[in-house]
Amino acid sequence: MKADKIILGVLGGVAVGALLGVLYAPEKGDKTRRKIMDKSNDYADELKDKLDTLLGTINDKYEKIWKEGENLLADGKSKMHNVKSQGEDLIAEGNSQFNDAKNEFKNS
Repeated sequence: MKADKIILGVLGGVAVGALLGVLYAPEKGDKTRRKIMDKSNDYADELKDKLDTLLGTINDKYEKIWKEGENLLADGKSKMHNVKSQGEDLIAEGNSQFNDAKNEFKNS
């Protein structure tokens, strides 16, 4: 949303500048129009460069967040597997102790 406002502000500034340039130009119309066109092209190029930089930054942040998410997911899966394995070991140990106690009770 902030980028939209910046773009609109720059375009509005270019339009106002062009209008004022035409109204107060001391030179002939052809030269004035050429200067306005050159300046407008310069501003458009500058705006394009800034937009490319902004998009590059957004893309870099997106990729970083995506990789962090993948790492967190892999870490979570690993921890889940470890907890599951420990749970299965505890259940097996509990069953073994229960069977031992059951056998001991039968034998007494």
